[in-house]
Amino acid sequence: MTAAREWVGTPYRHRASTPRAGCDCLGLVRGVWRSLYGGEPEAVPNYAADWRRSGDELRAAAERWLIRAAGPARAGQVVLFRLGRAARHCGILVEPGRFVHAQEGLGVIEANLNEAWSARIAGLYDFPGVTD
Repeated sequence: MTAAREWVGTPYRHRASTPRAGCDCLGLVRGVWRSLYGGEPEAVPNYAADWRRSGDELRAAAERWLIRAAGPARAGQVVLFRLGRAARHCGILVEPGRFVHAQEGLGVIEANLNEAWSARIAGLYDFPGVTD
């Protein structure tokens, strides 16, 4: 997905969502949402950088605003990853076996969806009305 790849190289900044200036993993998804729809669907509550004290708020937000994907993974889908018991990280698939995500210390990168990442997949979601 071109919109996600445009963020590659953006520095990691907790709770930020500005291309080339800074974002975290949720900020990346929020920024792509804005490029598709022009605004964000809801205000983002304060959250800790490590999400350790949170429940499954990331999955709950995905269930509210995205469409749970059916069938095989494909470019343009939001992928949620479990870190511990709950979904606490996200990215966007850009081609088979590749995804874009924001990682502390690295910023926004394109990475391989290797065995370690694949084992943590907690859900795949489509942006409403988007087929790419």
